[in-house]
Amino acid sequence: CLLCGQAMKNKTRFSDLIFFSKEKSGICEECFSTFEEIAEQHCPHCYKNGESESCKDCQYWQNQGKPVVHTALYQYNQAMAHYLSRYKFQGDYVLRNIFAKKLRIALSQFPDYTIVPIPISQKRLSERGFNQVEGLLSSTNIPYQSLLGKYESQKQSSKNRAERLETKQMFYLLDEKEVPEKILLFDDIYTTGATIQLAVELFMKI
Repeated sequence: CLLCGQAMKNKTRFSDLIFFSKEKSGICEECFSTFEEIAEQHCPHCYKNGESESCKDCQYWQNQGKPVVHTALYQYNQAMAHYLSRYKFQGDYVLRNIFAKKLRIALSQFPDYTIVPIPISQKRLSERGFNQVEGLLSSTNIPYQSLLGKYESQKQSSKNRAERLETKQMFYLLDEKEVPEKILLFDDIYTTGATIQLAVELFMKI
């Protein structure tokens, strides 16, 4: 297992042997079970867990005339925080494959959209060696286009809620002539929605 280091104990079904349908995620079932999917009760706009109606952050954007149409797959619990720490900050690039199957299923629901990953700055790319968002997408084998660049800025993870919501524009278009009509923005973590809103704002100005 890529996470716990123990021998894999995943069960193989007879049908998997016949149709070769078992996709290896690289982690054992016990580790995978620690990731919590979004519960049935969640914010209808951003998928924040435990909210039955529009959450505080979504109300903030809606009051500014900015709709929120976002989908999330997992909660940000301790297991996810540990995973992202190893993947993003410790550079364990092979971990990009863990959610490949789940992501491919989710993204395949938008066949007419051009998938655009949220970028990282050139400084962060040099430090990390890869864009973790593009890494997740590459594991799905679904085409995507890198249409955005990012200026150097303070890490979102180091900001509190108020600072996140007041974040100034930090993205720029790599080529305004190649912007498709239908875009699906893809990022690894959704907190207040500020990052996505800035990217949306940039495309809406075209």
